Amino acid sequence: MISNTLRRAFTTTTSSAKVGFIGLGNMGGHMANNLLAAGKEVVLYDIFADPVDRLVSAHPNAASAAATPKELASSCDTIITMLPSNPHVKSTYMDGETGLLAGVNAGTLFIDSSTIDPAVSREVAAACEAVSTSFVDAPVSGGVGGAEAGTLTFMVGGADADFAKADDVLSIMGGNIVHCGGVGTGEVAKLCNNLVLGISMAGVCEAMKLGENLGIDTKVLAGIMNTSTARCWSSDTYNPCPGVMDGVPSSNGYQGGFGSALMQKDLGLALDASRANGVPAPMGATAFQLYSMMMAHGAGGKDFSALFEFLEGTHTKNL
Repeated sequence: MISNTLRRAFTTTTSSAKVGFIGLGNMGGHMANNLLAAGKEVVLYDIFADPVDRLVSAHPNAASAAATPKELASSCDTIITMLPSNPHVKSTYMDGETGLLAGVNAGTLFIDSSTIDPAVSREVAAACEAVSTSFVDAPVSGGVGGAEAGTLTFMVGGADADFAKADDVLSIMGGNIVHCGGVGTGEVAKLCNNLVLGISMAGVCEAMKLGENLGIDTKVLAGIMNTSTARCWSSDTYNPCPGVMDGVPSSNGYQGGFGSALMQKDLGLALDASRANGVPAPMGATAFQLYSMMMAHGAGGKDFSALFEFLEGTHTKNL
């Protein structure tokens, strides 16, 4: 018989070329595709079969499917997760029957690119450490376009050695890999970034809507803003006003991109952190209320720049 120690060492050695990827949504699907296009052998899992099947069909020699996170963990020594929220991450890692940690090999590196509460990242990291594995939080910025192009920014929290190991795969999916500090600091950076993003998009939407209603050509207005003190990413790269820019969600009925429901979730996480640490966030609270109203009126699936069209609605007349 082969001892458990030898079996685990053998499995780790033979699986060293494999990367696991869980969560193949708008972002994760492109990220996993870039790993496959770069020659990585990738084991895939998602609760929906279609995105797994598409990648396996597109890369039949490099992509394979796992039935559960536990099964995926048994054959990979680097595993990336890209999941919607705190409970999804906790259950994917720590479910005792089918979770990643139920089937993991010692020495595995976990990279979680979900946007979640920093405290949850630290909780999951402790559970990983208890089974002799390592964990970094590595949320991203750059949107679906950056995920497809492989130009994402990764904000990474974790030990120096784990950050160095993670760079091998992160550099395939991103153009800017930043070590923020210990576990959880990547999430801190992401929440602060998206706090600003939600607020700035709300400001650009208000200004562009006001200008449109006052009769200025919106392309002229955007050009002035983008060469003046109002310049920001929400205006010069992702303008929310239809007809101003090509290749952004506002030019495609606000389809694709970063969903309003996800922005509302991220702002909620930032506000939870601000309250827990006694930091006032009145502008963030206002942006959170606006995106919550969008969700209540059925616009949660549209890109977050759809706040521009939402401001036309009768439900916002008393704001």
